[in-house]
Order: sequence, then structure tokens, then C-alpha cells
Amino acid sequence: MNKTELSETLPDNPTDLFFEMFENSAIGMTFTDAKTSRFLYVNKSFLHCFGYTKAEIMGKTSTELGIIAPEIREKITLQLKSTEVLDNIEISLKNKKGKSFWFLISIQVMKLGETECIHTSFIDITEQKKTTAELVVANKELAFQNAEKEKRAAELAIANIELEHQNSEKEKRAEELLIANKELEYQNKIKEKRAAELIIANKELLFQTGEKQDRADELVIADKELDFQNQEKEKRVSENKELEAYNYSLKVASQYSLSLIEASRDPLFTISPKGKITDTNQASVRVTGVSKEELIGSDFFDYFTEPEKAKKVYKEVFDKGFIIDYPLVITDGELVHVLFNGSVYKDEKGNIIGAVVVARDITEQKKAEKELIEAKTFAELASSIAEEAKIIAEAATTKANEAVKSKQQFLSNMSHEIRTPMNAIIGFTKVVLKTELTAKQKEYLTAIKMSGDALIVLINDILDLAKVDAGKMTFEKTPFKLKLSIKAMLHLFETKIQEKNLKLVTHYDATIPEVLVGDPVRLHQIILNLVSNAVKFTSIGKITISVKLVSETDDDVAIRFSVADTGIGISETKTDKIFENFQQATSGTSRIFGGTGLGLAIVKQLVEAQNGTIEVESTIGNGSTFSFMLYFDKTHVETVLEPEIFEIDTEIKDTKILVVEDMELNQLLMKTLLDDFGFECEIAANGKIAVEKLQKNKYDIILMDLQMPEMNGFEATEYIRQTMKLTLPIIALTADVTTVDVAKCKAVGMNDYISKPVDERLLYSKLITFIKKPIAIIENEIKGNRQTQTIKYVDLSYLTQLTKANPKLMTEMIQVYLKQTPPLLLSMKQSFRDKDWPLLKATAHKIIPSFAIMGINVQYEELAKKIQDYAEKLELSEELNDLVTELEKVCLQSFVELENELIHLKK
Repeated sequence: MNKTELSETLPDNPTDLFFEMFENSAIGMTFTDAKTSRFLYVNKSFLHCFGYTKAEIMGKTSTELGIIAPEIREKITLQLKSTEVLDNIEISLKNKKGKSFWFLISIQVMKLGETECIHTSFIDITEQKKTTAELVVANKELAFQNAEKEKRAAELAIANIELEHQNSEKEKRAEELLIANKELEYQNKIKEKRAAELIIANKELLFQTGEKQDRADELVIADKELDFQNQEKEKRVSENKELEAYNYSLKVASQYSLSLIEASRDPLFTISPKGKITDTNQASVRVTGVSKEELIGSDFFDYFTEPEKAKKVYKEVFDKGFIIDYPLVITDGELVHVLFNGSVYKDEKGNIIGAVVVARDITEQKKAEKELIEAKTFAELASSIAEEAKIIAEAATTKANEAVKSKQQFLSNMSHEIRTPMNAIIGFTKVVLKTELTAKQKEYLTAIKMSGDALIVLINDILDLAKVDAGKMTFEKTPFKLKLSIKAMLHLFETKIQEKNLKLVTHYDATIPEVLVGDPVRLHQIILNLVSNAVKFTSIGKITISVKLVSETDDDVAIRFSVADTGIGISETKTDKIFENFQQATSGTSRIFGGTGLGLAIVKQLVEAQNGTIEVESTIGNGSTFSFMLYFDKTHVETVLEPEIFEIDTEIKDTKILVVEDMELNQLLMKTLLDDFGFECEIAANGKIAVEKLQKNKYDIILMDLQMPEMNGFEATEYIRQTMKLTLPIIALTADVTTVDVAKCKAVGMNDYISKPVDERLLYSKLITFIKKPIAIIENEIKGNRQTQTIKYVDLSYLTQLTKANPKLMTEMIQVYLKQTPPLLLSMKQSFRDKDWPLLKATAHKIIPSFAIMGINVQYEELAKKIQDYAEKLELSEELNDLVTELEKVCLQSFVELENELIHLKK
């Protein structure tokens, strides 16, 4: 379409500007006839998007060209009959090549002259759709990664079990190896004993053989003599009788030699120079399984598994004249292992006529050696398997730790990035609300504050859940008054309950001890979540809070807490899932009532982390009852009152505060708040600047941010305490509430901790607490021109408040402290010298509660807690020695000060 065509078609004679805007618009545009749906005008962007020329498209319909599906076209046409404008419709269209693209189209019915036309604009959103699809895939991938993480954790658990099994097997093999070594030692002793016996037997055999030869020689002589005697029979009657007696003695000697040979338990052979067995004993018959008659005359080497090796035995004994511990295996169906020892014997001329060999049975010894080798091999194999399992387990543990660390780092960063600006938003909103405002302005600012508070609640829910998952949630053991604590907490709901016209009913068991030991903050968090839910889901009726004593021992109590409402109730199918993360009773609950579905999940984990139990009973339309049971320790120590929330008193003057904060917005907020409190304030943008200011000026309190450039809050505090030796109170300020370790803050010397966004009343109360009760009360005494400083360790302001300034009661409590503490000090020092860690831990634990009552500063409580930690870890160090010495010094100085206080009280 050219300018002439457009001007001729349009009766209102459109200007060149209109033509340029239509033709060169970056958005595809068309005009179609409202009756025929045929294209009247199209611009360059439309032709470029769909790949057509003007000649190909003019006078045709989008359906004919295949740009739009007929059914979609009909649907749009029907919608246009009821309205003249359709905005932002997502639709899939095809180009000339038939390829589909996603467009965001807007349609408007208008008249061009006398012609009723439809103006359509097209915006390509294909890439946006693709990005959305990729995001869905990424979310699925993230879910898959989480599932894989859980699988790896399960595999790690299996690997740990397998490692434990392998260690157990290794210990068994080691025990078996020990037994085998003992058995081998026993066999060696038996072997030595048998060798000694063999030597004796050989000597005896040689002696008997010599005796036999002598007797044989004598027998020859006797035979000759007998012939002579026979000839001289008549003459030698008496000599014949002597000869008979001599023959009898020879017979007895021969039988004696045979009995010695048979008595041996080891196989014994006499062998001729040709290797034939000439004689043997019953032990040889038993071992070979062959009779004595068959053995005699047979080849010696026929009865061994290695005949050639056996031939070497008798050859060696005849060559050398002896043989010692030659190993062979006798074949008898069971393979008897033996060691041969032997020597030759000679005739009267010195000629070798045979050899005697004795076999020592070492079968059991061989068996023990084999079992020992097998045991060693198996132990080495088990050790190798265990080492591999250990490597796999360590790798899995490293991966799991890295995953947890990454998650915690992400949550830490997210917390800091969100809470830091929220601190300024909520803080300045509160500041502006105190100024003169119109009703509309106040309404808008109140809405901003409520939205900010809701966002902080959401962030706290997520981060609390992350703390529990990561095992970072810690629970205090603090004395507190349960009844007063719950009563004060329920005051928070009075306004909301009155607004909804509900009734609040409480039932408190009077038999519950007044003071218990536990974590009141976490208890508040549990009950606040449950009561908040009850108020949210109840429109008519009442909310009932019940606290009942279930059981009691000398050391602890079990208490059941119940929160019942008459609200909408929960279906039976949902009660099992209601405590899961991001779960609510119905799909519409979040839309109607709001919330994240994390509150009950946090409640369940907080209860179970303290070894408690929680349950729910509910009926749709009749309300719900949430009940949980917790255990608390009993104590005879009076509770330290919870921090008092002071009303802002602008009359308090002459207090100078140093705010160490790098964010300019937060600097301005803190300055505004402190100015409102009536305090003097100076700002330092980082820890390094703060140190420089402290070197030049004096301040009463420091508010210290933790994450800063140059020098962070931890480094600055450590420098102030260790190098500058300053003792003024330091309160930590940070938005990082997930990974900040409160113990780390205390370890470097910080006195307290406030998270952002800062609650101005809580901030004011903490500041007033430190102003009224500084960490060390310094009294300046001016005598003449000399000024001295004395640090007091005791501040009786709390004891005065506790006893209502009753001098008799104060005196009694101080005397009790002075009586009970010295023995504890002696016990602490003795247990440290004896390295009796359980006693040291128990003693340090007993010292701590009395410090608060006597007003001894919390920093000295930390000394006792550090000693307790070292004792629990069974750790001996130079620092532990210093801690014990310092704590003793504090206690001894407190004794002196309290003795002086007693004198004043008696006056």
C-alpha cells in the first residue's frame, strides 16, 4: 500500500504521519474487512514476521493462508460480537513455511470511512514462551537434584553401616589371628620339646646299637666257648651254668632295646644302604596304614607323596652320616606332614651297615600355618575393603557437606540481601508514621508497614525451617516463670481477638512448679504459631489455651499444651500432611486466608527437636485442637526476669552511641531512631573507622554491624577487646540471621545481639539495660591530685529488684552465695588438677546461675561456660588453665565486695 492508495481509501484523508506510524511500526499490524475477514492493509513488520509479500497476502483471509486455525478464528469472531476490543490474547500462528510461533495479539473493531474494519496488532512472544518452558524444565531438574541428594544421603547411611560391619569383621579376624599366633607359639614349643626328645632317643639308640654289637661279639665268643665247653662238658659243668646265665642277660638287653623303640610315638625306621626298611615300630604302622611285616623289606621312599625327594633323605643320611628336620609328606589317605631326623650306625670295624631315621608328625603345625596365612590374607582383604568403603563414605560425606554448605550460603546471602533493605523500609515507615500525616497518607503508610511485617514473617518462617534442617537451631536452658511467660505472650492477640469478636479462654494447672528450666523463646514461637493459626481460621466462637501437668519427678516435669478453636476445621485425610512443609488444609486456604504453610512444619520440628510430641484432632466445621508435650527441668533457683520492654523516655541524656554500619540508608535510619530516643549518635562506615574513632573519643555503647568492607564486625570487636582493652558494651546488628553464630559473637567479646529489621522498642530496651547496668561499674575516686579506677564485679540492682529492697532477704541470699561458692571453687580447681572432666563440668555448671542473682556480669558467666565446654570435650589446654585462674579471681573479688555489702546492709 502506498500513500496515494491510503489517502484514496480513507475518507478522512490521513496524514503522512499516520502512514509512517502504521507502515514502519515495530509491531505487526493489519486491517481486515469485518465482514469478509480479508486483508485490506498490512505493514512491513507483519510481512517480515510471517514471510509473505504484499502481493501474496492482500485480499485473502488468514484462514486461507493457514496462518490461523479455523476453530481459533471462529472463537475470536464470537468474542468480538460481545465486545469491540480484545487485549493481550496469547495465540499460536503459522508463517508461510508452516512453522508455528507464539504471538500476543490485540484486536479492535473500528471504521475506516464507511468500511467497518478490524485492526489487529501482533507481538512475537515465542522466546518468552521458550524461556518459561526452560524455567519449568529447570524446576524439574532442581527437584530431581534434591531427590538425588536424598538418595546419596541414603547411600551414605548404607555405606556407614557397611563400614561398621567391616570394622566388626576386621576385629574378629584380628582376634582369630591372635589365637592362631598363640597356637603357632604352642606348636613351636612342642616342636622344640620333640626335637630334644629325639636327640635323647638317638643317643639312646646309638647306645643300644653299640650294646647290641657288643652283645653280638660276645655271643660269637660265647658260641666258641660253648663248643669248648661241650668238649669239656664234664669238666666245665659249673662254667656251663654261668654261660646260661649270661645268655639270659643278653636276651633281656635285646628286649629292653625293642621296648624303647616301640615306646616312641614318632615313626622310626632302620634303613639299609640300598633304601630297604630293615626294622620299624608301631608308630610307623599307624601313620602309613601298612603292617610291620609288609613294611620290613620294602623301599623306604614308597610311602611318601614325593618318592624322589624321599630317596634324597636316605642318600643324604648315608652321605653325611646324619640328617636334621627334613620335611616329607607320608601318604596314608590323609597326607601326614613329617620332619625327619636320623643318623647311620656302623659295625665293629667302622663300616656303615644301616641308618636309623625318626619322623616327627607336624600335620597340626602345617594346618595352623595354613590357617594363619588364610587369616592374614582375609584380614588384609577385609582391611582393603574397609578402606575402600571409608573412602567412598568420606567422599559422600564431603559431597553432602558441600551441598548443605551451599544451601546455607544461599540462605545467608538471601537473608542479608532481603532483610537489609527491609530494615530501612519498615524503619522509615515507622518514623514517618510518627509525623503529622493526612488520613490517606497514614492509611497508605500503614499498608506499607503491614506488608513489610508480613514479608519479614515469611522470611523468618523459611529461615527458621532452614535452621532446623541444618541442625543449627539451638535450645537454651534458662530458668523462667511459665505462667507469666504465657500470659504475657497471649496479650499480643488481644486486639485481633477483639476485632473478630472471639472469646479467649485459658486453663492453667496450678500444680505446675512456678519456675522451670527450658527455652522460653522457642516455646513462645510454638504457641504463637498455633494461636495465630487458631485466630486466622476462626470467625465465630472461642479459642481455648490449656496447660496441664502430665507427670513430675525430682528432676523434671512433663507438660501438655493445647490450643483449641471453633474454626473451619481440617478434614481427616489432611491431618497427616498438615505438618509438612508448604502444606495447608485445602488448595484454597492460602488464597483465602494467606500464609506459606510453613508455620505448623516449624512447630513440629521445634517440638520434636526438644524430644517432645505433637498431635492434632479436628473435624470439618467444628474446629481443631493442637496438642504438644514438652519436658522441662526443675530448679530451686529464682528465675531471672525476662528483659523488660521500657517505654521510651527522652529524659535520659548524656548517652553517646557509636553506630558501625556500611549501608548509608541504615546509617540514616539508626541516626533517626537514636535521635528520637534522645541519644547522641556518631556513624562509622566500617570497623577500621570505628577503631580510629575509639582511639580519639569516648562512647557509652557500640552498635556493630557484622558484614562490612575493610574490617568486619568480628574483627573490629576482637581488636577493641584484645588490643585496645576496652570494656564498653557492644551490641551486634545484622540481617544475616541464618548462619550467624551467636556463640561466635560472644566469643569475640560482643555483649548482645539484635537482628534486622530492628524493632525500635527492643533496641531501646537493650540500650537502657546496658545504660542502667553497665558491664563493669567504674568508680572514680579523686584524692587530692590523684585519680584511681576500681572495677566492681558485683551489681546488686537486680537482687534489690528481686527482693523488693528487703535488707533481711538480701542479707540471707548473699550469705547463701558466700557459703556455697567457696567449696565449688575448691572442687573446680581440684577437678582441673585431677583431670576429672565430669566433675569440672558439673562444678562450672553449678556456679553459673548464682552469678546473675549477685549481678556478676554476663562476660564472667561466659568464662564458666567456656570451662564447661572444655570439660565436655575432655580438652586440656593453656587457655583452660587461664580460664580457671581468672574465674577464681572474679569469685574472690566478688566475696570481698559482698562482705562489704553485708556490712552496709546490717547498718
